[in-house]
Amino acid sequence: MTIRTLIAAAAAVIHGAGATFPAPVYNAWAAAYEHANAAVEITYDAVGSGAGVDRIRQNRVDFGASDAPLSPDELAASQLMQFPAVIGGVVPVVNITGIKPGHLKLTGAVLADIYLGRIRKWNDPAIAALNPQQPLPNSNITVVHRSEPSGTSLLWTDFLSRSSGAWKSNVGVSLTPKWPTGIGGTGNDGVASYVQRTRFALGYVEYIYAKKHQLSDVALRNHDGRFVQAGFSTFRAAAEAADWHAGSGFQQLPADQPGSDSWPVTGASFILIGTAPRAGGNTTEVLRFFAWALHQGDSMARELDYVPVPRTVIDALPALWGTLRDNSGQRLWPEDR
Repeated sequence: MTIRTLIAAAAAVIHGAGATFPAPVYNAWAAAYEHANAAVEITYDAVGSGAGVDRIRQNRVDFGASDAPLSPDELAASQLMQFPAVIGGVVPVVNITGIKPGHLKLTGAVLADIYLGRIRKWNDPAIAALNPQQPLPNSNITVVHRSEPSGTSLLWTDFLSRSSGAWKSNVGVSLTPKWPTGIGGTGNDGVASYVQRTRFALGYVEYIYAKKHQLSDVALRNHDGRFVQAGFSTFRAAAEAADWHAGSGFQQLPADQPGSDSWPVTGASFILIGTAPRAGGNTTEVLRFFAWALHQGDSMARELDYVPVPRTVIDALPALWGTLRDNSGQRLWPEDR
């Protein structure tokens, strides 16, 4: 048996599952961490926020990931702790020949009417009024949405509810909304792929998936009434405007934040770990990984157009993690020796 085989056999295996929104950066962090720590193996299943929450509640994984933060009551009932790990933006994307990224302007109210099935054509007067210099086709809009429980859908429907009374009263905010119209795709990749291969389609994805599939993203009118384009600077502006509170489980969604540069559909990916003592668990290894990622993985996050969480959040984590104990009562963080 080789030394490499012996190391692999002794490796601590960390298994996570959940949101597709942060999967690219979590996978990049995992690869870099494994390279620096041969005794650790990390796997992450991008199965959607809903499935991630279910799996950590059932102790089937070492950590879950969700773009929809749980309430304090939900955390207590499930014996879970949560904290944000990275911030990104959800963007509307289109497949219309001749329209470049950021050149088409839409508002939340118009998007809500499209997803309600009230606006069906690209040259509808409501869209044309926002884009007087942009030629628009007399073509039906193919609406694409997520088909499974999704934190990205929660962020999207939260934006539509803030923008439209009709959406708020008829559909509302949900991981699994009852879509009035459209076709479903699985995961951010599934929605992006569907839009990519369908002329005149409109969907919503995390920003990196728009870039990966070379889709044109749409400029949106933000809280302050300015049309802004998606990107690192507008996601960061929204994250910095949000008011984070560790005591309530960092529930703040950095969406619809004030500020002339804030992107209106910005969201955080939350990590969920169990708080009940569990012999043989990998909670300490999970904390080591995310401590490394939050302090040393920010450049990788930036390269993928994600925004590192604010320093105030990182500084609050040791006290939060310090409440965790193992079966013998020893602290899991910082580790008792």
